[in-house]
Amino acid sequence: MSQNIVIIGAVALGPKAACRLKRLKPDSNVIMIDKDNLISYGGCGIPYFISGDISDSEQLQATTFHMLRDVKFFKEIKDVQAITNTEVLAIDREKKIVFVQSLIDQKQQQIPYDKLVLGMGSTPRILPIEGNQLDGIFTVSDLNKAIRIKEEITDGKIGKAVVIGAGAIGLEMAEAMSDLWEIETSVVEIMDQILPGIISPQMARMAQHHMEENDISFYMGEKVERFEGESRVSKVITNNRTLEADLVIMAAGVTPNSKLAKDAGLEVSPKGGIIVNKQMQTSDPDIYAGGDCVEILNIITGKPGYYPLGSLANREGRVIGSNLAGNKQEFEGAIGSFVIKLFEISVANAGLSIETALKEGFDAVSAFIVQFDKAHFLSDRNLMFLELVVEKGTGRVLGIQGLGDAGHAMVARVNAVAGILKYKPTTMDISNLELPYAPPFSSAMDILNALGNVAENILAGKNKVIDIETFVEYWEKRETNESIFIDCRESGNAEPLVNRYPKHWKSIPQGQLSDRLSEVPQDKKIILICNTGSRSYEAQVILDHAGFKDIQNIQGGTAAIEKWGMKI
Repeated sequence: MSQNIVIIGAVALGPKAACRLKRLKPDSNVIMIDKDNLISYGGCGIPYFISGDISDSEQLQATTFHMLRDVKFFKEIKDVQAITNTEVLAIDREKKIVFVQSLIDQKQQQIPYDKLVLGMGSTPRILPIEGNQLDGIFTVSDLNKAIRIKEEITDGKIGKAVVIGAGAIGLEMAEAMSDLWEIETSVVEIMDQILPGIISPQMARMAQHHMEENDISFYMGEKVERFEGESRVSKVITNNRTLEADLVIMAAGVTPNSKLAKDAGLEVSPKGGIIVNKQMQTSDPDIYAGGDCVEILNIITGKPGYYPLGSLANREGRVIGSNLAGNKQEFEGAIGSFVIKLFEISVANAGLSIETALKEGFDAVSAFIVQFDKAHFLSDRNLMFLELVVEKGTGRVLGIQGLGDAGHAMVARVNAVAGILKYKPTTMDISNLELPYAPPFSSAMDILNALGNVAENILAGKNKVIDIETFVEYWEKRETNESIFIDCRESGNAEPLVNRYPKHWKSIPQGQLSDRLSEVPQDKKIILICNTGSRSYEAQVILDHAGFKDIQNIQGGTAAIEKWGMKI
């Protein structure tokens, strides 16, 4: 017997669940309802549409074989009825009816269901700031708004833009406006780093420095107090400054659209996400939910998490479609994988950053490494920066993050670890992880294997490391903290700094250190440095064996310092 399936929301999760069900149970009657006129589009591609990388908005709605995913497409190709420009007003769970109203003629009707799917997505957070109703202030919430933003830009009247929020959408929008359109762009962020809660401060500083080199201005730790203008925004007032603006993008995060579920008596978390089990059922077994409106399990912490990502929505939609057909598939949860392109670089993360791990109660440390993305003897090599977060005692890997060029090398390494995080790998697993090898693709000892080795040495107390921020603190207080910086590179690399800072910077190449131990002061903190941190670690081993006590090695060496934006 055919069943009536009603799906609320027709952007990501809804279409995936509908199409999966129809493949398994072609006789099912499936209705998708959405309050917008545009459906089933790639929302994550919006910044690339605004930047001009995607020329036409319809490309975000097109299939791989260039068919437009509209109402006609779903009816004729998928046998799914899509009702657009229609809002769901309420759900009667006892009678199994949804009450809807057309946003065009205000006509109301009742639609019965056997099973209901909630895929309402999320809503951009609108900051309660004076003047937020002025023209020229936008959120990036749907394709229609994206089209309006692009029209504003292509009109040629936007010279200065301010982005509020340095999360993924904020950074992507900043790049989109600055890169092709050459709009003078500023980013205001209330936290003290970009991508807060996603990547470590060290990685964040490196990514921010790269964007600053591409003419994006950042104002960190600042709060927007009001917007000013006649009918259209012209100024953004923070607690520290006034920024002129012809356009404002508010990218201060999103909140799950769960009011409909809550009003229907479904269980909703204190943070607003609809609570579902592993089969994506709500507290009513006849109602499923997924995508940006739900809370799911974080596999690393074992706690609820919120991950508004199109990739997760599609995977959850497939599970829901399978279960609507009578299967018993489960969605285990998420580890929080993430990647973003920022001009010529990419930044990726899987699992927990060191700050998040500590906040979640893990006794954790991080290992940081810099290495070429291919064999060192190839001329087209590029540096990669990877950081591994591990639990003390167990050696369990809690997360990995990386920064590299905009190719796939760095992301491939993060992906390799992302795929095994749910199995609770240890540093030993990373050290011995088998990866394809050829000189154009990696070193014989791949950077991931080397990263696992570094983490093992740190956990064993053999590699006593400091990050770049700590190095900067030591350097700025070098006149008072009784420290000496020993450069373990060859003397030609170290000579300029020795000449400039003879009292604090000393050149002893790692290969000469055993014969020059008498030159190393016994009464000072010793900070070891080389290009990437490997030779300085070898120097630390020598000094440890010789009985020196207060020794620290700079993770990532001068390569990390330069990427961080510090000039010694």
